[in-house]
Amino acid sequence: MSNENSSAPGPAEDAAADLIAQLAHRGQVDKAGNPYIDHPRRVAGIVRANGYGPPYSTVALLHDVVEDTEVTLTELRAVFGPTVSEPVDNLTRREAEAPEDYYARVLLSEVSLVVKHADIQDNTSAERLAALDSVTQERLTAKYVSAVAHLGGPRLPSRDSEPL
Repeated sequence: MSNENSSAPGPAEDAAADLIAQLAHRGQVDKAGNPYIDHPRRVAGIVRANGYGPPYSTVALLHDVVEDTEVTLTELRAVFGPTVSEPVDNLTRREAEAPEDYYARVLLSEVSLVVKHADIQDNTSAERLAALDSVTQERLTAKYVSAVAHLGGPRLPSRDSEPL
């Protein structure tokens, strides 16, 4: 696996990230009661479907582990180096953080921005929203409309499109 002195993440790092996420999210469920690990795996799938491989897909698999589990940024940095840990840090909400500050940090790197767009795409999918009660649907829809506005638009750019 990569460390701070090695090359960019590759398929082995994605496999390691998937295992770390699976273990870290073990026992967690989403708002609809499904295994939480399905979410970061779907986000990584969206990233890959848009032409992005590692480190984008690696970060996608790990995007919620620091915020929602006991895994630390220091641990991720030791395993994957800053290429992965810094975008994960950008995607990790701080306690009592204003949404504007969070979105400004997401915009600091192309990797975190691409992963956040994929995260929003998964969180707002018709299938996921249909599994929730109407109050939760409305709250999340408003949250993600605001997020998209802060992030500069609703699209997850294809790897072949113009740079962000």
